[in-house]
Amino acid sequence: MGWFWAEGAQASGHVAPHPLPNGGATPPPGCPMHAMPSSSRGSPPQNVPSGPRESSCPIQAPNKPVASTPSPSSTLSKLNPLNYMPSSLSQSRAVNQTVDLPLERTMSSIPRGDAESNWEYPSPQQMYNAMLRKGYDDTPQDAVESMVAVHNFLNEGAWAEIVEWERRFAPGLGYGWQVCKRGEEGSMAGAGREAIEDEVARPRLVRFQGRPNEMTPKAKILQLLGQVYPAKFGGEPPFDRHDWYVQRQTLTGQSREVRYVIDYYSGPPEPTGEPVFYLDVRPAVDRPRAAVERMMRWGGDVWYRASGSSVRESISR
Repeated sequence: MGWFWAEGAQASGHVAPHPLPNGGATPPPGCPMHAMPSSSRGSPPQNVPSGPRESSCPIQAPNKPVASTPSPSSTLSKLNPLNYMPSSLSQSRAVNQTVDLPLERTMSSIPRGDAESNWEYPSPQQMYNAMLRKGYDDTPQDAVESMVAVHNFLNEGAWAEIVEWERRFAPGLGYGWQVCKRGEEGSMAGAGREAIEDEVARPRLVRFQGRPNEMTPKAKILQLLGQVYPAKFGGEPPFDRHDWYVQRQTLTGQSREVRYVIDYYSGPPEPTGEPVFYLDVRPAVDRPRAAVERMMRWGGDVWYRASGSSVRESISR
């Protein structure tokens, strides 16, 4: 998933804590636009017309040898460095295509890091062309629009989770602990949320990277635990993995880049047949502060329940 364009835990016990039901269609068997190495809240998307986009940098370094510049026809020159995807994908009807697919692209609620605008999702026609490009010739043409809806839905959910992490920890670890010690339920109540959001700029998505063939350490551990304790941890591995690089603004006005990892899980379908998805979104442990943030959020919820705070608050209501 995560096909932006710049121009799950199972019921048996996986720890993918945030379910996203009612996607409307199952995701494609793989993410065809992950050829290169690389869950929901948010404002409702808006349709925008498609059009050509510029992705290459127009500024050249002075006295730079011409030989060091990639050829315009090279593979690298055709990739957008923000998402490791082709800079543009044809909106033209594919050969042997029998179903008319919309050309309109949808504007996401996710702010870009390099512009005062939001990221855009591909149109159904672009999605279908991308699938054909990656060899998914058996993709049902009449299901592409539903696939795009699921794709957009999951990415909006993932961004909502990232915004919640940033709401807690962008102002600082001290503020983060004050929020986390109220537990997940208490900290989501919104106490002080409006005030702090007025002081800290909302995060922005700088770039992202699909890594479906590289399982995260947490997912690997859960798979190992599933072999030992299948009743509690058994389940399928995530069907996709993304790394999102987010621009965080602190109270002091400083900007720093934070990497988030996202595991996408499929859950048992609803009785009505609608698919269920789970997202496990957390900061990547590539710096000490990220490890502290994850421990605070997990430990704060454990402390909240173990200390009886949840019971006392229920009684006092």
